[in-house]
Amino acid sequence: MDRHGFIREKLDIKILILFVLRRLPAPVSIETLFDLVFVDGGFDYFEFTQCLTELVETEHIINDEDGYKISPKGADHGDTVERSIPYSVREKAERTAEPLINKMKRDALIGTTHETLPDGTCRINLSLSDGVGEIISLSLIGQGQEQAEIIKNNFRKDAEGYYLKIIKLLSEK
Repeated sequence: MDRHGFIREKLDIKILILFVLRRLPAPVSIETLFDLVFVDGGFDYFEFTQCLTELVETEHIINDEDGYKISPKGADHGDTVERSIPYSVREKAERTAEPLINKMKRDALIGTTHETLPDGTCRINLSLSDGVGEIISLSLIGQGQEQAEIIKNNFRKDAEGYYLKIIKLLSEK
């Protein structure tokens, strides 16, 4: 097989995986991780999964129900060796991951839950944080599961907009 990228050896692939995971604020699926790591074209999915499995076995990466995330051991080791990845590959990996990182950070600031009440209605809890503390917390009663999901999804899409609208409404004289 012709190799076209800088990342060709197992050790390089492992370091690149750790490099990407160190930058992610939340766990990701194997497919998402592959998309973020496969920026160089020097290896294939089979090699990637082999390296990922070995990193889990050596406890550099944690694989749980939420997905793959870096362990403290992996973060420490990754920090030590990531400079061995060519600069162009690091830059491309960071650019590729940036939209997902921004989305993950935003999602972490938005809380949406609901619970079904004995009468079949739902208590819907919505919150928005600024990263320091909660800036709004709202609890509503909805007609049922379907309405609760719609409200939660709509809030997630534009939590900042709803916050500004509520502030504007409540601030009017």
